[in-house]
Amino acid sequence: MPQLIFFALLGVAGYIGYRSFVREAERVTAKARRAETERQAGSQGTLVKDPKTGEYHLLKDR
Repeated sequence: MPQLIFFALLGVAGYIGYRSFVREAERVTAKARRAETERQAGSQGTLVKDPKTGEYHLLKDR
């Protein structure tokens, strides 16, 4: 019975690690695509409108 619990915990940890990896890979891919689009357009960054103030600012990478 302890082996079953161990392997169940190992499976859950593996699944959580996999989801974390996929989320990070999607974030990096989106950042690379955004950078490529900016390079092709010759821009210095992406402007984003602040909904509270209505002012534009550069998009910050996290």
